[in-house]
Amino acid sequence: MILVLADHNIEGQALLLWSALAISGRLDFDLVRLMTFADTGLPFASTDRAVWRFVQEQGMLLLTGNRNMDGADSLEQTIREENHPAALPVITIARPDRIIERSYREVCADRLIEIGMYLDNYRGVGRIYIP
Repeated sequence: MILVLADHNIEGQALLLWSALAISGRLDFDLVRLMTFADTGLPFASTDRAVWRFVQEQGMLLLTGNRNMDGADSLEQTIREENHPAALPVITIARPDRIIERSYREVCADRLIEIGMYLDNYRGVGRIYIP
């Protein structure tokens, strides 16, 4: 099973994305599970570095929309400094504001499932933008 942690600031978009997966029947096989910060006990105020380390330790994918390179503990800086060949990628929704559009949401869902199916091919890449 692939666990996906929704960044706390895109939980609503992640739920919409999950609805697209459910409607298409792709959640019927229990291959992917969405989790929130509350589910994991991870504090909302965690630094990007702490979040990245957490998902790596837990074997989870991070689904985010806007973590950037502002500061020493930013997500981009963390990936540059700590990424390694076995690291799981961060999945970034390129346009989180467009998740409300059914066609965009479906393309994102398709891409997320593709990444999950071939996850070993994406280890060490750092970040993947969807769609």
